[in-house]
Amino acid sequence: MAISDSAADVTTLKGEVSTAEVSNSSGGESANEVDYESGLHDPSLRQAAKAMKEEVNKLIAQLDGQDRKQFAAEMDGFLKLFARYLSERASGEKLVWSKIRSPAPDQIKMYNDLPGFKSDSSADYLSKLAVLKLNGGLGTTMGCVGPKSVIEVKDGLTFLDLTVKQIEHLNARYKCNVPLVLMNSFNTDIDTRKIIQKYHGRGVQILTFNQSRFPRVIKESLTPMAASPNDDIGKWYPPGHGDLYAALKNSGLLDQLISMGKEYLFVSNVDNLGATVDTKILDHFAECGAEFVMELTDKTKADVKGGTLVDYDGNVRLLEIAQVPSEHLDDFKSIKKFKIFNTNNLWISLPAIKRHLDTSALPMEIIVNQKTVDSGVQVLQLETAVGAAIKHFNGAHGINVPRSRFLPVKSTSDLFLITSDLYTLLDGELAMSPLRQFSSVPIVKLGDHFKKVAHFLSRFKSAPHILELDHLTVTGDVTFGTDVMLRGTVIIVANHGERIDIPSGSILDDKIVSGNLRILDH
Repeated sequence: MAISDSAADVTTLKGEVSTAEVSNSSGGESANEVDYESGLHDPSLRQAAKAMKEEVNKLIAQLDGQDRKQFAAEMDGFLKLFARYLSERASGEKLVWSKIRSPAPDQIKMYNDLPGFKSDSSADYLSKLAVLKLNGGLGTTMGCVGPKSVIEVKDGLTFLDLTVKQIEHLNARYKCNVPLVLMNSFNTDIDTRKIIQKYHGRGVQILTFNQSRFPRVIKESLTPMAASPNDDIGKWYPPGHGDLYAALKNSGLLDQLISMGKEYLFVSNVDNLGATVDTKILDHFAECGAEFVMELTDKTKADVKGGTLVDYDGNVRLLEIAQVPSEHLDDFKSIKKFKIFNTNNLWISLPAIKRHLDTSALPMEIIVNQKTVDSGVQVLQLETAVGAAIKHFNGAHGINVPRSRFLPVKSTSDLFLITSDLYTLLDGELAMSPLRQFSSVPIVKLGDHFKKVAHFLSRFKSAPHILELDHLTVTGDVTFGTDVMLRGTVIIVANHGERIDIPSGSILDDKIVSGNLRILDH
């Protein structure tokens, strides 16, 4: 696997491509001068940290020039994270559940209580805004090859197409230059940089940079799997979107955005189709003086695993399910106790990020992801979440936003909703059809026959009409004709060896369909 390019591609308004210089935050080209073991008192852990540093230095020594500087900066971040992991493991540090409280009133604002739209100030604030999409994920869970952001989701348009259309419209409407920043991973970078060439001349400045690439850690020996910087891709991993801060600085883009006059960064997942630039939230963020604002929305039974904002020892903090002691998991999943969850739509001050990274680090809770690779070796991936940095920023708080700002597409069941007549599309933004009488979204559960996008598409001659649908469950070998209308609760079950074809023009209103059903055209 080749090392990711060390410069950030910038597609300008006129379509030229320039580069941003990469800064080396590690201060050197090896890890020798940094004592990563200083906080470890147990001799065995100090030895483990020292052994890891020696192995990492062997990796760094195999590169030269700019590649070496960039790789050394990434490995500095990895070694600091690894040393913190050892320290926390030795101390047995855990959350003290009794210290967790529901957020105080000043820690959560209600969206409807925010001041209304102000066109003059919004235009000024938009000129200081950059939009960053987390674009490191692949579409493999939905049976697709390449970046997830290039999956078609509505009217033949991809996640990335819709994002570009949104910002293009924003820039044209307010006569501003809001750039689109894509944080890629080594899994998505090459394909993404090819794809964005098609947006030349579209009135959107696109900047890309790479998330760090950390070596998987062999659990038994606590040493890196990789023996070379160019070792097999399966021996490396992207360390979670909490790496955004360090990667943004190491790429040079943090300084570049600030030099462009940008002060505010709106961060969201590229597959969240509800994460558009909301000028009401932007106005609030710019005027309230906070350095970090997190959008949260009301939790449903489908969201019980989502992270939530809590008051911990008087400070606002993101609580993820991986941090919760097993005996308190039921409490964490309770909709009554934790009523809201993190959408991962974040508004962050760029100067505040720079201040923190120039003076110290932004330590975030470590998420230990244990995996077994194809060879049978057990490995550790040490990851962080971008929202966990909220505790470091002045004035940080959450906003309880409408559910419409959280519209992720994680499965073909989600895709079913987006492609239907439930949503309309205007200037790249989705909105629920005014013809639907209920504000709630139908519950849709599609079985394994629909799991991959290609299989999903092959089973619908056209998207069903679902404006009056409450619940849909489909399992087994089922296909749908054109202009099928689904109302109320519809359950369709084709058992093993059976097949059900829903004829074109069918209306299923509170129906259960099972057995075999085939009607052939002639």
